[in-house]
Amino acid sequence: MAQDDPARSMLTVGLPVHNAMPYLPESLESLLQQSTDDFQILAVVDGSTDGSLEYLHSIRDARLRVLEQQHCGLTFTLNRMLRACQTPWLVRQDADDLATPDRLARILEAIKEHPDAGMFYSNAAYYPRRRSVGLYRCTRGTPDQIRSVARSGYLPAICHPSATLNVAKTLAVGAYRPGIQCEDADLWWRMALAYDIHFIPDVLLLYRQNANSLTTRNLHEQALHGLYVQYLLLSQLQSRVPETLGQVQDELLALLQKTPLVAKEKLRLFNMHLGEGKPVAALRALLSSFVASPRYVLGRVRDEMLPSGSIANGVEPQLFQQRKDTLWPQHSSV
Repeated sequence: MAQDDPARSMLTVGLPVHNAMPYLPESLESLLQQSTDDFQILAVVDGSTDGSLEYLHSIRDARLRVLEQQHCGLTFTLNRMLRACQTPWLVRQDADDLATPDRLARILEAIKEHPDAGMFYSNAAYYPRRRSVGLYRCTRGTPDQIRSVARSGYLPAICHPSATLNVAKTLAVGAYRPGIQCEDADLWWRMALAYDIHFIPDVLLLYRQNANSLTTRNLHEQALHGLYVQYLLLSQLQSRVPETLGQVQDELLALLQKTPLVAKEKLRLFNMHLGEGKPVAALRALLSSFVASPRYVLGRVRDEMLPSGSIANGVEPQLFQQRKDTLWPQHSSV
């Protein structure tokens, strides 16, 4: 297939790369073998020391552009990617995930159908598919349903590397805010309140779970930051001045539901062990998850069998209201 003029491309696939070997070649190959050539690839190498940079420099493909930087972290890297993007749309993909062969063609179709959207995202299946089970839990609804989730005080559930961002509109809402580990969830609610977010029901991303990922290593801290992001959303909805994370951390920790968190961690281990071909360890993790919180596990099964626009992240907003005097001591409007 003849390659389209990169200057006229609509899409850039952004790959944040930090010590991404040995998974990077498989991830990049899934992009180079797409059913369309009408895209660019921007890899930002964030201080890698494992050969990732050397591998990228070995690839001879006009669509690939490589930027290097000292290690600055994911949020900085994603914001640099947005500002360095030379196309209207930035497709997120992590360097250990895979794109399905028609991912970019399907995204281009969605953009043509909804050119004024702020963002798209799709279903994502766990990888490797022959051993892992289930789809990534996400809100599966219309733009109005996704906006309604945010307006009700909950966080839309979206698989970060499945997202495609309108660059100008993402920058207009402030892009990724530094200092928050759940930088994606914080961006989703701001995008949902400002623009239409469209869900593509196809599986376009294969999401790899591995023990070295940030999400796996920092589940407890991620949960705390997730509550803080929900607190920021509620502050916006109620025109209240939010405190810093350090100022409200103890109050948020009191809201942290520990048994579902343990169940979530064990369920993640279940799928990782399946992917590694360890069925006995997977069964133990599944049983541990059910023992920790049968309600959480059954809820995940329900979400898998009966997906809907009501799937969301966060705790009941009323729990924040019960602590409003300590969470929002200033009581002044933004």
